Amino acid sequence: MESRRGPLKSAVPSNVVSPVRRCSRTACGRPAVATLTYVYADSTAVLGPLATYAEPHCYDLCAEHSERLTAPRGWDVVRLADASGPARPSGDDLEALANAVREAARPQERAAEAGGGPRAADPMEVARRGHLRVLRSPDS
Repeated sequence: MESRRGPLKSAVPSNVVSPVRRCSRTACGRPAVATLTYVYADSTAVLGPLATYAEPHCYDLCAEHSERLTAPRGWDVVRLADASGPARPSGDDLEALANAVREAARPQERAAEAGGGPRAADPMEVARRGHLRVLRSPDS
């Protein structure tokens, strides 16, 4: 006889499994921010940004445990910089952004310098602003 209840209805809800990866250290439940890998051939411990997937021979560590990490005597610790964090914009970045905004504000001048192109010949188009067009009313 086949059960009428589907697998989701018969499942027992559990709050043991969390979508957030936790620190691998015993009794630490904080969220993981770094991944530790041992390279036994080189006697090196590599601590880097949190890996995309949990690997069986890697250890996820929280911020506190990753800062306090020490390696066995004779081993080296390599700490990889976390490049995925938000970087502060430099003066060059802000200037480039300002120049791009100024250039987008002058589309008619840019179209005239480029020789007009097929869109300039459109009798319905009155003006352009970036990807937006202002069209003349069909009545006028």
